[in-house]
Amino acid sequence: METATFPPNPNPPDTPPPAGAAVMDTFHALIDAVTSAERLARFAHALRAEAIDRARQWTEATDLSVPATGGPRWSPEVAGRRVLVTELACALRISERAAENLVAESEALVHDLPATCDALRDGRIGYRHAQVLIDHTNTLPPAAVAVVEEAVLPRAEMLPVTKLDRAARELRERLHPESIKERHATSVADRHVETCPAKDGMAWLNAYLPAPEVTGIANRLRDIAEQLKGEPGEERTRTQLMADAFTDLLLDGTTTAAPVGGGDPVEEKSSRHIDSPIGVGIRPRVLVTVPVLTLLGKSEEPGTLEGYGPIDADTARRIAARAPSFTRILTQPETGAVLSVGRDRYAVPKDLRTWLRVRDETCRFPGCNRSAARADVDHVTDWQYGGGTDYGNLVHLCRSHHRVKHHTGWSSTSAGGGRVRWLAPSGHEYETHPAVHIRPSKAKRLQVQGPVTPTPDDPPF
Repeated sequence: METATFPPNPNPPDTPPPAGAAVMDTFHALIDAVTSAERLARFAHALRAEAIDRARQWTEATDLSVPATGGPRWSPEVAGRRVLVTELACALRISERAAENLVAESEALVHDLPATCDALRDGRIGYRHAQVLIDHTNTLPPAAVAVVEEAVLPRAEMLPVTKLDRAARELRERLHPESIKERHATSVADRHVETCPAKDGMAWLNAYLPAPEVTGIANRLRDIAEQLKGEPGEERTRTQLMADAFTDLLLDGTTTAAPVGGGDPVEEKSSRHIDSPIGVGIRPRVLVTVPVLTLLGKSEEPGTLEGYGPIDADTARRIAARAPSFTRILTQPETGAVLSVGRDRYAVPKDLRTWLRVRDETCRFPGCNRSAARADVDHVTDWQYGGGTDYGNLVHLCRSHHRVKHHTGWSSTSAGGGRVRWLAPSGHEYETHPAVHIRPSKAKRLQVQGPVTPTPDDPPF
C-alpha cells in the first residue's frame, strides 16, 4: 500500500503564484495527493470490515447473556448480537441501524464477496462501490453472487457509483430466483416514513413507498401547484407550492392559495400561511419549551420543540399562544409539582413523567434518538436494589434499550445533574446528558395510602 505524500503549499505567504507549466504541475500533484488519501481510506475501510467481522464471530462464539432481571433470559445468540451492535454504535458514535448495516456489510464482504474485499483493500474501488455489490447480491443464492461479482467488479473500477448501481441492478433482475412480483410484495412490507432534523428550523420527511404510489403523489402535487400558480397574487415558486400542498394535505386534508396582500411580500412568497395558527390539523400531543421572557416578548431566546430542538422565538410564541395541540412547558416547572416520591411507591406519577419527558426528550441510552414520548421510564438504580422513584434516579429508555440493560452486561449509574454513566460489557464507559437542564422545584413527598396498584412497568424495571 502506498503512503500518501502531500506537495508543499503551492503558494506560500508573500510568494507570487507560479505561471505556465508550473501551475499544471502543482495541480497535478494536488490531485495525486487526493487520490493517495482516497486509497488509504479504502484500505482502512477493508481493515474495518475485517475487524468488525472478527468481532461478530467472537460474540457469536461467546455467551454474553446474563441472568435476566426482568422477563425470560435472552439466548446467547440474541444477547451477543445486541451487545455487538450497541458497542459498535457507541464506539463509532453512529446509530444502531448504521451499526447493524456495518455488521451485515462486513460479513458479506469478508465471506460472500472476497474479490470485492480485495479490490477495496487495494484501493481499486471505493466503499460505496462495494456497498452496491453488497446491496444487489444479499438476497441471491451463492452461485448467482459469484456470477454478479465476476461480471460487475471489473466495471466497478471504471464506473461512478450511480452507473454501477444500474448495471448491477439489471444483472440482479436476470439472475434472481424469485420473480419481481414476489420480491415487490416482500418489499412493500418494509414501507415506512422517517424524519430527519435539518438546520434553521427545518426538517426532512422521507417516505419509502411503492414506486407507483410515489409517482402518483408527485404528479398530484405538481397538478395542485399548477392550479395554484394561476391564482391571483400567487408568487410562490412551483417547488414551494408543491411543498406547501404536501404539508396542507397531510395536516388539514385541503390546500389553498396564499392570502392576497396585507403582509410581508417576502414572507408571503416563501412561507405557507405565515399568519395562521401553527398545527391546525395536528392531533398528537407535542411539547414546546418556551423561556418565560420569550413568551412575554421581552427576549428573542429560542424555544425548544420536542424531538427537534431550537425553534425561533416567533414560532415558539405562536405555538404557545394559538395551537391547542401543543403543550406549553415553561423552563421552570410550576411550584408544587411532584418530583419525588422516594421509596413510598414504584409507579411514577403523571406530573413527574411530564417533567422527565421535557428533560430527556429521547431515550437516554448512548446514541439513541427515539422519542421519550414513546419510551419507558426506568430506574437507573433498580428499585429492588434500593433505587428511589425520583427525578435523579429516573430516565427514559426505549423498549429496545430497556431490554438491553436487563438482558446483557450493560449497566448504568447516576452521575448527578441528570447525567447517566453507562458501563459496556467490554469495559468501555459512555455518558449521556439530559437534553434540557431544568432546575427542579422543591419536591413534595407523595403519601400512598394502602396497597399500590400494580403497573405495566412494575419492578425490576
